[in-house]
Amino acid sequence: MSTIRSYKKTFAGIALAAVAAMPLAACSSSDSSDSASSSSSESKTAIAKPVARINALSGEDTAVKLDAGFADALKTLGLTPGVVGEGKLTDGSLVFPITGGNVTYFKPGTAKPYVIGQIQHEGSGFSLEAGGTKVEITNLNVDPGASRVYGDVAVNGKTAVTSAFIFQLRGATLKPLQTEGDTAILEGTKVYISPVAASLLNDTFKTDAVTDQLLVGVAKITVNTTPAS
Repeated sequence: MSTIRSYKKTFAGIALAAVAAMPLAACSSSDSSDSASSSSSESKTAIAKPVARINALSGEDTAVKLDAGFADALKTLGLTPGVVGEGKLTDGSLVFPITGGNVTYFKPGTAKPYVIGQIQHEGSGFSLEAGGTKVEITNLNVDPGASRVYGDVAVNGKTAVTSAFIFQLRGATLKPLQTEGDTAILEGTKVYISPVAASLLNDTFKTDAVTDQLLVGVAKITVNTTPAS
């Protein structure tokens, strides 16, 4: 099966991976193949001194710059991407406002993972529609320590699953923390469809072509460094 045909089957209406990251958003500090919760890692994180910590996130956003190949595949296959709630699709990136959560950043090498917490995006999401089937992924929650993004999935307006493991994050390309005024930026993590989401999508769209090797794009998280009052 050619790459295009494979995409065709894989997305017959998905593209869950679509874009997000989503939550999309992804600031994972380790490759998804790493153990996110080994006892040695937990111990190292516990004794390391944080470079930055925000206990109550408020404002700014998570964006996922869609991979060119993925975006081209959506167009070729006739899939119509969209946004839900406060989500936006701007200049090839899915953008979701940050509504809450917390994040702690350690100097790389002093802790593993060196970014932990959760970054919430309530009330926004994205959709993909084709062949009378519309999938909506909303309320994305980024867990950088576990290299995962969770979200609620609805098919044709009906809830299919809540807090599903939607994307896996591979942070080998994550850039060092950047600061600009009252914001901090984590950029460079690659976002892929998760094995759980691939299985769910294959079941929904009667295919076996969705895999966890499908690259959605690269994430950029911009957070307001002034904690919510």
